[in-house]
Amino acid sequence: MGQRILEAMDREKRAVALSSVIAAILLTVTKLIVGFSTNSLGILSEAAHSGLDLVAAGVTLWAVRVAGIPADRQHTYGHGKVENLSALFETLLLLGTCGWIVYEAVERLTSKASPIVDASVWAFGVVLLSILVDITRSRALMRVARKYDSQALEADALHFSTDIWSSGVVLVGLIAVKLAEPLGLPWLYSADAMAALGVAAIVFVVSLRLARRSVDDLLDAVAPEMVDTVRTAASVQGVMGIGEARVRRSGPDCYADVTVFVAPNLEVSAAHEIANAVERAVGDAVPRVKTMVHVEPWKGESTASDDSEARR
Repeated sequence: MGQRILEAMDREKRAVALSSVIAAILLTVTKLIVGFSTNSLGILSEAAHSGLDLVAAGVTLWAVRVAGIPADRQHTYGHGKVENLSALFETLLLLGTCGWIVYEAVERLTSKASPIVDASVWAFGVVLLSILVDITRSRALMRVARKYDSQALEADALHFSTDIWSSGVVLVGLIAVKLAEPLGLPWLYSADAMAALGVAAIVFVVSLRLARRSVDDLLDAVAPEMVDTVRTAASVQGVMGIGEARVRRSGPDCYADVTVFVAPNLEVSAAHEIANAVERAVGDAVPRVKTMVHVEPWKGESTASDDSEARR
């Protein structure tokens, strides 16, 4: 991949990450003001969520900057793992938010002196604004995340996506509080706290999913299908067998190590050409992969495909 393309990619990733920081600042400040003025725990829980999203968006912006730094003598595989660390850090922030929201919601549900929620037009307005901003940002982040296979941006997009659902839950809670008096159903006043618990549940589930992906990437776990793809692609003309194949991820990049067997009487230059052909074939099959090919003399009689099946 050319240097100009890499620079353009880094600029686009930084730009969308920066826009997320600005959006998170706007939502956090607005939700705090309206949440405290209306005593809505649902909105305050959303403010806390957006506040942590602000921290997460800042970490994401830092992560995509660092991940774009080329490999050096100390980090020979580059700095892509920073994106995976960023995603894991965001998960821990979200889990912390869950704990606070659950505590406050239970306090309000069990306390007789719970503050009255003012389901005003401002309360509804900030939730609707939050949903609109979250939809816009999550789509923009996910588009760039998929384009460049960035886990940090995908985690940020997931944050904004969960905000859409959690804001929807808070909106339902505010509607229930608004209808409590006209319908003569005082228990509906607790709907705001129940909505906050709904937010916590959504955030908890998404956090576990994100944590699992982050840990898998940090432990170099990949889908078995990716290894199969590398083995299949490596079976180019001249390869008589496939030995060990390993794949690991570092941010948006992949690194593949594969051993191929060639005819034992082959000249070095011919073996080198086969190794180059394997690199090209794997590069065509797996996006953003850097392949290391180890060539060994063939000592068996089976075909490459037979050998591949035998080693699975």
